[in-house]
Amino acid sequence: MSSGRYQRHDVKSIPFKVQIRWMIRRDMAEVLRIERDSFEYHWTEEDFLCCLRQRNCIGMVAEADGQVVGFMIYELHKPRLHILNFAVAPEFRRQGVGGQMIDKLVGKLSQQRRKEITLEVRETNLPAQLFFQQLEFVAVSVLRDHYEDSAEDAYVMKYRLDPADSMYSFAPHNRISKYETL
Repeated sequence: MSSGRYQRHDVKSIPFKVQIRWMIRRDMAEVLRIERDSFEYHWTEEDFLCCLRQRNCIGMVAEADGQVVGFMIYELHKPRLHILNFAVAPEFRRQGVGGQMIDKLVGKLSQQRRKEITLEVRETNLPAQLFFQQLEFVAVSVLRDHYEDSAEDAYVMKYRLDPADSMYSFAPHNRISKYETL
C-alpha cells in the first residue's frame, strides 16, 4: 500500500514490542489501574465484567515482561469491529503500544467480512482523537450529549479497509466557514 494509507508496523521499527493476547480474569487489577489512570470517568470492574459476558464482546491486553501495559475491549459485528474501551498505561504511551493494538484489529478486517473499525471518543479527549487520526481513522459524525456521566459530545471515528468508501468525503459543518473567503 504505497498510497499513503496506514501501514501496519514493521516489527523492527517498533520502539517497544508487546504481546497482545486475550484478557483473562487475573488481568483485571492491572486493567482497572490503567483505566483509572487514563480516564476521569472510568469503567468499574462490574462495567468490564458485564461487557465481557456478552457473546460478541472481546477483551485483549498488551503485555510486556509479564505486565499488562494496555488493553482494548471491542465488539464483533457482521460488518465491523467496534472499540468500546481502549487505553495504554501512561508510562508506556508514545512507545508504539497503542499502534500495535490497532494493528491487531486491522489484521482482523477482510474484504469479505468485516471492513471497518468504529469507536466514539470524547470531544475533550484530544490526545485520543489525534492518536486515532494518525492511524487513519476519520471523524464521521458527532453524537450530542452522548455520555451519561457528563454532557459531553462524542466523535464517531471510523477506519475503513477500503479508503475509497464514500464516508471519507464527510466534512464537519463549521459555523464560521460560510464567512471565510478564498
